Amino acid sequence: MNLKSGLFQSGKNQDRIHYEDERATSLLTNMLIEHLPKLFYKPIVIICIGTDRSTGDCLGPLIGTSIKKELSHFHVYGTLKDPVHAVNLEETIQYIKEKHRNPFIIAIDACLGRFKSVGYMEVAKGSIKPGAGVNKELPEVGDMHITGIVNISGYMEFLVLQNTRLHLVMSMADIISIGIIEAEKVYLEKRMTVRRNWMANQDTAIN
Repeated sequence: MNLKSGLFQSGKNQDRIHYEDERATSLLTNMLIEHLPKLFYKPIVIICIGTDRSTGDCLGPLIGTSIKKELSHFHVYGTLKDPVHAVNLEETIQYIKEKHRNPFIIAIDACLGRFKSVGYMEVAKGSIKPGAGVNKELPEVGDMHITGIVNISGYMEFLVLQNTRLHLVMSMADIISIGIIEAEKVYLEKRMTVRRNWMANQDTAIN
């Protein structure tokens, strides 16, 4: 769980999507494709941060559980069974760096924000700082991130998380999960196209 201050400062509409937008899944897929590395040899690692012990903070584990069984190439850490949270985040990051060579990391987390921003999802470059919403000091993580604003910040964040509507969290989780699954398909097809073109050029050069 992280805390958004000055939400969506860029002012670009495509930076955020409301969970009730009919185009939400396709918009999120397109945003992901735009941010993924153009160097197709980099391993893509997704860290779904959160815990199943809090309604507001279970967005990440819900997504991790949904996509882990569907993805063929992207690597997923953080599920309802094996969550990545405050206690094991640093250990998980270290494990990922040891297991995957120069990975591109996508961090996913729920967050608290302004009242008018509840229900929005953001896809953006750069890292997030989990734990800020509940005053925990954790390392920043991610080359890019996906966040869902699940409730309001400013007062008794722990209780706010416990009283977040499950419908909102599950709706966001479904959209983000489908968006990631579709993005992987597009990304892998692009990678195959690049490889086919490279091999064709090599054959031409030899002949």
